[in-house]
Amino acid sequence: MTADLAPEGIAGWPPPALDPAGPFAGPLNVLAWVLFAMGAAVLLVVLAALGLALFGPRRWRARLGGERLVWIGGLAFPVVVLSALLVYGLGLTSHLTQEPAAGEMRVRVTGEMWWWRVAYLDGPGREVLQDANEVHIPVGRPVVLELDSADVIHSLWIPRLSGKVDMIPGRRNLMRVQADAPGAYGGQCAEYCGGPHALMGLVVVAHEPREFAAWRARQGAPAPTAGLPGPGAAVFARAGCGACHTVAGTAFNGLAGPDLSHVGSRRTLGAGILPNNHGTMAGWISDSQAIKPGNRMPAYPVLTGQELRDVSAWLESLK
Repeated sequence: MTADLAPEGIAGWPPPALDPAGPFAGPLNVLAWVLFAMGAAVLLVVLAALGLALFGPRRWRARLGGERLVWIGGLAFPVVVLSALLVYGLGLTSHLTQEPAAGEMRVRVTGEMWWWRVAYLDGPGREVLQDANEVHIPVGRPVVLELDSADVIHSLWIPRLSGKVDMIPGRRNLMRVQADAPGAYGGQCAEYCGGPHALMGLVVVAHEPREFAAWRARQGAPAPTAGLPGPGAAVFARAGCGACHTVAGTAFNGLAGPDLSHVGSRRTLGAGILPNNHGTMAGWISDSQAIKPGNRMPAYPVLTGQELRDVSAWLESLK
């Protein structure tokens, strides 16, 4: 993700993993510092033993080479330390993946090669809104992310809001997030999934509750310009884009690619790698393979410059 695009906490110091912005990232920050401290302590013990073995009195060097100390230092010590860290870590983070409680907001995030399908769920678990590559949440409210994969193993990591959780085909894993302040928080696929894995970003946007309610209301209705006739929609239809993409309020209902019903309101294109504006939209449509090699969006070199301007302007208007 480019520096000018980077959501809050991506660049600079402290690193996002050590700068929690919510209660579910806090325990992981504590665990990270405990691991750093324990690693430093073990390193000091090893260096002290090495110093004694090289420069210590003969009696100490003989003891260090004895069978008893090898058993203690080589087996018992690692087993005790690692077991204690495992129990402590599991106890500290066990609440992060608990089943959703009644009334908790739920969002299903599905990893696909190489983007994120996002669906907002109602109480019974039915999809009520579709989006892509962005998750919008209200400030100060816990949100349960239900993580799935449509193809290979992915992993979602939003360092300032929660830990890394794998997304495994055929299995639902859970992640809780909460932002204590409005802003945009960067996420990333953290499990190599082939091709442009490193270009598979996600943005979590935290709104004040009133702003979130307004955003959700807008998302629940077709964009005002969606069904209007015009050259951009005509180009979209002629190029066959509706076979892969849905645009609410139109006849385009493809399911293979991201839902474009409100694509103009998104912050980025290509799963977090480009700012979303008229020029980048035209460039992405023309030849997305030059921007993100290996992605599943075909290039459209047959479109003229005017057609690219028309279709990108129409898509940009879908807000």
